Amino acid sequence: MIAMEVSLQRQFYAEELEAICAFRTSGLTAAFASVPRERFLPPGPWDVLSVSDYMPGVVTPPRKTPDADPRRVYHNIGIAIDPARALYNGQPATLATWIDALGLMPGARVLHVGTGLGYYTAILARLVGPTGRVVGIEVDAALAVAARTNLAAMPWVDAHQGDGTDLADGMFDAILVNAGVTHPRSEWLDALSVGGRLVLPLTVQMAPTLGKGFMMLVTRESDVAYAVKPFGVVAIYSAIGLRDEMLNAALGEAVRKQPWPPANRLRRDAHERAEACWLHGDGFCFCVA
Repeated sequence: MIAMEVSLQRQFYAEELEAICAFRTSGLTAAFASVPRERFLPPGPWDVLSVSDYMPGVVTPPRKTPDADPRRVYHNIGIAIDPARALYNGQPATLATWIDALGLMPGARVLHVGTGLGYYTAILARLVGPTGRVVGIEVDAALAVAARTNLAAMPWVDAHQGDGTDLADGMFDAILVNAGVTHPRSEWLDALSVGGRLVLPLTVQMAPTLGKGFMMLVTRESDVAYAVKPFGVVAIYSAIGLRDEMLNAALGEAVRKQPWPPANRLRRDAHERAEACWLHGDGFCFCVA
């Protein structure tokens, strides 16, 4: 009886996410309805944060759920993986919007940088199905081991430890970066297939582990052409080893001048910084065509 109640709660949760996020990806609601979130979390009761807990410049301490009933996790709340390090399984509506932007179909090849304990990697895996392939990379060794165990029932998923730059896994149709970065890595741009999409949080460091910025959708249109679309604001845990201090400062200055990114193209050819360059770096440039 309890299992049936949890299943019904999970279905309602998935349908609520669809209503909130206006999903365009076929199968995304079913993916959220089928993956048990509690299996990708520490044992309950859980430390949680809701939307109202995030205030400008401040994050309140998490609240404890009254008990370990798995139905508690099927809401749009962040749930602590490691409260001491402020590591959370993020708010589902936020991650669902990012996943929806990838436009995944069965059979797609997906890279997930920052897999954590594997919950959203499992959602990606449900979307692409056994004919697809998902690679989840996690920089924290302990989390990577746990994610591999949590995802073992999905043989088309490979979860391992790394910083997301050693990509011996071939080309991908979609890449989701689940931690704040200062720029798109050349390794990700090279590994993106033509027609593929890269979603990443471009953030300015605001605290030792937290950054704020924009979600960027990069679509590879050809071997050399990339379209860019900013599609949301974000506050997120900063990536370890993937940030550049000079670009962090440059991004902060770019945001100060233009609070919403005007960029619609990404250039990789060598060129001098010009007025059309919003964020110009070595090997990449977010610019206005």
